[in-house]
Amino acid sequence: MRRLALACLAALALAACQSHDEDKNAQAPAAAPARPSTAPPPPLPAVANEQHTFTPDITAADFAAHLRVISSDEYEGRKPGTLGERLTTNYLIEQFKRMGLEPGNKGEWVQTVPAVSTELTGQDTLKLDVAEGGGTESFAFGKDMVVGTLQAKAVVELKDSDIVFAGYGVDAPEAQWNDFDGIDVKGKTLIVLVNDPGWNGNDPSLFKGREMTYYGRWTYKYEEAARQGAAAVFIVHQTEPAAYGWNVVQSGWATPRLDLPASEDPSPRVPVAGWLTHEAAQRLFAKAGKNFDDLEKQAGVRGFKAVPLDAKANIVLHSNISHSLSNNVIGMVKGSEKPDEAVIYTAHWDHLGRDPSLKGHQIYNGAVDNGTGIAAMLEIAGKFAQDKPKRSVVFAAVTMEESGLLGSQYYVAHPPFPLAKTVADINMDALPITKPTKDMEVTGMGQNDLEDRLADVLKEDGRTISGDTTPEKGHYFRSDHFNFAKAGVPALAAGGGVDMVDGGKAAGEAAAADYVKNRYHQVTDVFDLRWDFTGVMQNVTAYYKLGEKLADGDDWPVWKDGSEFKAVREKSLAGGKKKPK
Repeated sequence: MRRLALACLAALALAACQSHDEDKNAQAPAAAPARPSTAPPPPLPAVANEQHTFTPDITAADFAAHLRVISSDEYEGRKPGTLGERLTTNYLIEQFKRMGLEPGNKGEWVQTVPAVSTELTGQDTLKLDVAEGGGTESFAFGKDMVVGTLQAKAVVELKDSDIVFAGYGVDAPEAQWNDFDGIDVKGKTLIVLVNDPGWNGNDPSLFKGREMTYYGRWTYKYEEAARQGAAAVFIVHQTEPAAYGWNVVQSGWATPRLDLPASEDPSPRVPVAGWLTHEAAQRLFAKAGKNFDDLEKQAGVRGFKAVPLDAKANIVLHSNISHSLSNNVIGMVKGSEKPDEAVIYTAHWDHLGRDPSLKGHQIYNGAVDNGTGIAAMLEIAGKFAQDKPKRSVVFAAVTMEESGLLGSQYYVAHPPFPLAKTVADINMDALPITKPTKDMEVTGMGQNDLEDRLADVLKEDGRTISGDTTPEKGHYFRSDHFNFAKAGVPALAAGGGVDMVDGGKAAGEAAAADYVKNRYHQVTDVFDLRWDFTGVMQNVTAYYKLGEKLADGDDWPVWKDGSEFKAVREKSLAGGKKKPK
């Protein structure tokens, strides 16, 4: 799951975990609550903008007013299931109503998303114990590793599980690559590398070279380990290929994590999953008589075979399991000529909430991530409400992006508009607050022709599109547009440029690095009265113009040859009565 923040999106790296079926001490999962209607919760007072009068045009003043409200301390970091959610969703509904939008979920403003919460207990004393070298090496939670369970079982035990280094944990037949060839990993603990084999190899024909494929995503690695029958999997964290620091992993795993229940997400789930620091992996391998750095290099060479270690893993996890409901907020402007065809704008409203253990400021306000995306959505929605497009335009403010893109995943599984009638998704996530840029950066260049359409929009203003400067970090798989892409809907992931009018690329890259280091997923991501909004408003306007052309047009964006999503779209459209041209 952004541009300045893009290097770190969705980097909470949530685990996909479950307990052993044979664990006799595991408590039964708590019963899921009855599903209520999708009516919004009772209204609560929101931070008022009593001194600001909104206009139907897209303006920096309106954008800033929205942003200041939803990133305020009163909203408590917009964590799902808290007072912050109620304030946020009520604000969104109130604004959609003020603008004259219609409810976008079959007559309702909200779409209720079920979630299961897993709160790992005893973190201060939790250790992964590895029997090796005639003794036991221990790895502390937070410092050396993180781990968790998402199977909604209270007790998970990993006992004397053989450890195997499985390279990148990839089985990719089309790439003639299988890290599991010749080895049975059922019941074993896997240690795998972050990213995919193309990242380390200097061969551009290996996968996509330095550009990450879906095989490099942590979600894929956990699912593949489960398909292989592994009992546990730990990914070795390294900042450069992961695209985020260990502090991001720590913060993401220290708090209760949310997932869709198995009834909504039947993806395979490995019993125990987590991450190891690079240093912890080196220490573990050394105690087992192996050199991690040497094996890491070997894992990037075609023909690599998994390496069993003379070591066994042991850990017991205790978790509190609860069920909750959160809401996507969906508004729409009904099309004047083709109301059954829809262009959708997405932006996640959620963030990380409050951490009472912190000294001083405790709220993760999420001003940039993703207050900016929500403010942009509101500005664009207000403009469309006045323009009356030919096609319908849907505005989905989705929940639980920070928990693994869950709100958008649920939307795609239960779309108010059929996906075959969904023209495109334009996703807005963590828009950088900068001075004007000459470009607008597109993630996943070469996927679909939305980038070409955006290029035409930018050309009108003397700007250009540029590709992702770090394609090896897999940004295209890290925000809500990815769920639409997986379902075949052409999806655009774009954000601020890096080539600033004042200072060029050096200034843009410095600004991006500063945000990642000093504010991304930190309590310092707050609204700043000194901000210059000229750059971000360039991009908000471009998002609007692109959507306007799509909503008033007759043609349909398409996936480009070579995209892994093209066949999915063609299959989806073939199921309709008429294939769009």
